[in-house]
Amino acid sequence: MTSDRRTLLADAALDVLADDGMRGLTHRAVDRKAAMPPGTTSAYFRTRAALLTGLVTRLVQRDQAELHAMAEALPPLRTAEELVEGMAALTRKRLTGEGRRRSLARYACTVESVRDAELREILVPRDNPGREAVRLFLAAHGVTDVENRTHTLLTCIDGLVFDGLVSGGEVRREALEGLVAAALRQAPGR
Repeated sequence: MTSDRRTLLADAALDVLADDGMRGLTHRAVDRKAAMPPGTTSAYFRTRAALLTGLVTRLVQRDQAELHAMAEALPPLRTAEELVEGMAALTRKRLTGEGRRRSLARYACTVESVRDAELREILVPRDNPGREAVRLFLAAHGVTDVENRTHTLLTCIDGLVFDGLVSGGEVRREALEGLVAAALRQAPGR
């Protein structure tokens, strides 16, 4: 029951953060969101730092589960068009519905992690089937600096999602096509 309650409270904390931002994230607000008696959240997460750590850990678990499910649903990437389509699906998920709420929480936690090494360590990009699919795709297309190109491509995608959250827009397909073309382009002299 303890781990179920911790998970429920961490999910409620994600919702509070998405709705009210970092300043609105309090133990009381999480109690209310989770429909728990006052003091429940502080019994499981004694300090604000513990609450943030629990929230970020749960956020990463949910993100990883989403990435694993998406990778399992997609066939191996063979063409640039297939890679663009996969990235378009991911950006749509990250900008709508529950995925949008997680994105809002993720960026708030990312800013907070600048001053908190423990949060930063939890938020560091993890290996997952999606990242691996991009690596394999780039390697199969003769890209020589696969690790850096993978990192750059995924960081740029993350930036487009951030821009979509801030501007209320979506990620344009042309932007994704341009990023994939850039990732596949070889440096001069190669």
